[in-house]
Amino acid sequence: METPRDDNVHSEPHSNVSDGAEYQDLITTTHATSVTPNSTTALNPLLNGASHSPLSAPSRPLKTPFVHPLQISRPDPPHVLTDDQEAKYASLLQSVSAWTQVPNTSISPTAPITDSERMWLTRECLLRYLRAVKWNVAEAGKRLLGTLTWRREYGLESHTAEYISPENETGKQVLLGYDNAARPCLYLNPAKQNTKKSDKQIQHLVFMLERVIDLGVPGQEALTLLVNFKESSSGANASVGQGRQTLTILQMHYPERLGRALVINVPWAVWGFFKLITPFIDPLTREKLKFNEDLRQHVPPTQLINTYGGSVDFVYDHSTYWPALIGLADERRRLYRERWIKGGKRIGENEGYLKGGKEASVADTERMKTQGAEAPMRGA
Repeated sequence: METPRDDNVHSEPHSNVSDGAEYQDLITTTHATSVTPNSTTALNPLLNGASHSPLSAPSRPLKTPFVHPLQISRPDPPHVLTDDQEAKYASLLQSVSAWTQVPNTSISPTAPITDSERMWLTRECLLRYLRAVKWNVAEAGKRLLGTLTWRREYGLESHTAEYISPENETGKQVLLGYDNAARPCLYLNPAKQNTKKSDKQIQHLVFMLERVIDLGVPGQEALTLLVNFKESSSGANASVGQGRQTLTILQMHYPERLGRALVINVPWAVWGFFKLITPFIDPLTREKLKFNEDLRQHVPPTQLINTYGGSVDFVYDHSTYWPALIGLADERRRLYRERWIKGGKRIGENEGYLKGGKEASVADTERMKTQGAEAPMRGA
């Protein structure tokens, strides 16, 4: 079990995940607990004094996302690449950097690669795909190009917040808080299902996965899924076909993104569902599935919703939560893109730099090496 450090947890002021450099855009306000919609803070949480997350749960019902993890929630240190892994990464980077065209669909002609696609091809992205295929450079390149094609064919960038909004009106998916390793937490609430089974339900999940990535902190690439089947009906749960489709998307196009999947109140019918889809789950993903555990061992209680065993009294109000989440994610993406442009629009850029962390850009790292300075340590 992952248990957070609790030294001085009640006496020190609330703080964000790092000592400061990762969130250098933050300034002085230290009392708000989450994003407030229809305000400057909601639209510019990093530039306009959005606070760190509190070490005690809000005293009134919470309706908006937490902005940052607790100080006690920290990503694990990155693994340092071996010489062989660095060589394989360099080979993949060279290959990917030469791409000028990407297929629009699996069977259609190609079109020029876009800036958004180049920005997506970060160092960490390439490493995630290399790890997923056990460092087979050719296979990693094939998978990366396949995902870029899938993102175009799926129409991912056309699935706007307005388009997805009706799917989340009941709060059946909620992005709120961070676990002990500073992974963003995505709650799935089958009992709040409000639409009939359709492709749009899968589009909704993909949209929320993208928002999870927007809200990720420097040094943490994964997320935690929390699923509560309490009071859910068999008709509200995903079909085996939807389950297989979701697994395919996660494993093929979001490799190495799932850190934990914490599932509670599992009814017998759902156990049967998991038994049916288990053969389609890769062994590493299966190890990340945890059933009916005390979720406070994985997520700090002050960032865990009370219906999941935490102390956060969260009330879902779509008119409040949805614009707050979208405003926060939009602002994070804007800052991310600004840094990418400032760094020279490089394929293979460092995500730590793009997310405002201590890590230098690729251009600055190369400059320091040329000048004989020690570059920041990078890992796998």
